[in-house]
Amino acid sequence: MRVTVLQQDIVWLDPVSNRAKMEKLLKEAPKSDIYVFPEMCSTGFCMQPTGVAEENGGETLEKMKEWACEYDAAIVATIMTHDSGKYFNRMFFVTPDALLEPYDKIHLFEYSGEDMVFTPGDKRVIWEWRGLRIRPAICYDIRFPLTLHNNDAYDVLIVSANFPESRILAWDTLVRARAIENQCYVVASNRVGSDEYGNYVGHSVVIAPYGTTIASCVDYKESSATADIDSEMIAKMRKAFPLMQDKCWK
Repeated sequence: MRVTVLQQDIVWLDPVSNRAKMEKLLKEAPKSDIYVFPEMCSTGFCMQPTGVAEENGGETLEKMKEWACEYDAAIVATIMTHDSGKYFNRMFFVTPDALLEPYDKIHLFEYSGEDMVFTPGDKRVIWEWRGLRIRPAICYDIRFPLTLHNNDAYDVLIVSANFPESRILAWDTLVRARAIENQCYVVASNRVGSDEYGNYVGHSVVIAPYGTTIASCVDYKESSATADIDSEMIAKMRKAFPLMQDKCWK
């Protein structure tokens, strides 16, 4: 299985321009089975969703469906979504054949006021795609290891984020820790550019279960990084080093 993180410079509240950027990044990236975009990639991390949030995915989701068929791959993106009178920070996983169950961000970022605008998710989701079990997470979620606790339920953790440069050390540390403690690959896409909250350096990466970085994007630039996921290695590692069964709680 081949995965690609796409590191995007998001244009503030401009879905049309951002969809064009997404399409360009896809065209320039290597052939993969999964492509992952950063958080709220069609709008930026905006706390004023009225008139901006897309109705249950909207045009961005429709483009994702087209790209999934065109590239014969899964497209993963987090979209500001309006659904049943509420707003969600929602991650979609689109394959050429189906739209899998979406994931709504569980841990809303109170520091930015996200919890005052969006409705938190209340369900942990596992996607299955081409032999891999995949767990989604969105930005602030990665600070909560108990929520992401892996009891051999998933092989890959996908993270979409808007992590600013001022907290990039935390980002680097957290994504690596989640890989090590859950004996899984972490595929983490973070944005570049700037918005009203600050600047973004990126540091989008693919990290192997031992904590090693096996692919990374160029700092401060729109770019992509691609790596292969070895499912057999995951199984062998968990058998040889049974971390999960040795936990004192399940």
